[in-house]
Amino acid sequence: MFSLEGKSALVTGSGSGIGRAIAQAYANQGATVWVADINLEGAEETVALITETGAKAHAVTLNITDAAAIDTVIQTIVDEAGSLDILVNNAGISHIGTVLETTEDDWDRIMEVNCKGLFFCSKAAVKQMLNQEPKGGVIVNMASLGSLLAVYDRFLYCASKGAVLQMTKCLALDHVKDNIRCNCICPARVHTPFVDGYLEKNYPGQEKEMFEKLSEYQPIGRMGKPEEIAALAVYLASDEAAFVTGSAYNIDGGVLAI
Repeated sequence: MFSLEGKSALVTGSGSGIGRAIAQAYANQGATVWVADINLEGAEETVALITETGAKAHAVTLNITDAAAIDTVIQTIVDEAGSLDILVNNAGISHIGTVLETTEDDWDRIMEVNCKGLFFCSKAAVKQMLNQEPKGGVIVNMASLGSLLAVYDRFLYCASKGAVLQMTKCLALDHVKDNIRCNCICPARVHTPFVDGYLEKNYPGQEKEMFEKLSEYQPIGRMGKPEEIAALAVYLASDEAAFVTGSAYNIDGGVLAI
């Protein structure tokens, strides 16, 4: 079950964190993975972790706000693999603040990456998926628990991830007859290097205390692990999820059960 043997996958923002875990999981299931990140060094580290297990991966530099660069990367994948079977729109950035603390520059920066970047990648991928034989493919978007409920001090971030949720549903509906499935994952807090960096920057000397506080937000008593998010991403990309499209999967340690 959950084999991705013979599939080609593009995972954006996979130089670290959740994206890295998804790239590794896809490669472990037999996919050839293009590890795309604005930070080439991070992408190459991910590829090294994959290839040392005997799986297949390639590192590419990608700024998802550059439509021409996305076209080039997808063409490279098609030239090598013959098709693009899976796109994971994982790349994104965060923002902390209320509406009063959010500037116009903040708005433009977050929406540029989290919304326009996903739009550019999805458009290029769908174009390719419609023109290949057999027609079709899978898109997995990284949304957030903030797509489904309000989070304190995350006005702009929640707005951008709410847009990701709706783009997911519209894309799925528009292309359901084209053998293209699109779903999104809505995690609660996940322990990644971003979290450690955030605590170090904003709570120096209080990292442990704040880490515990962030962990306790989830009723299960801890943050998620990147590998747990990746396992869900494997399912959504696999043939076992052939009847699943237009759905948002919360993976939240019980937050929405409250």
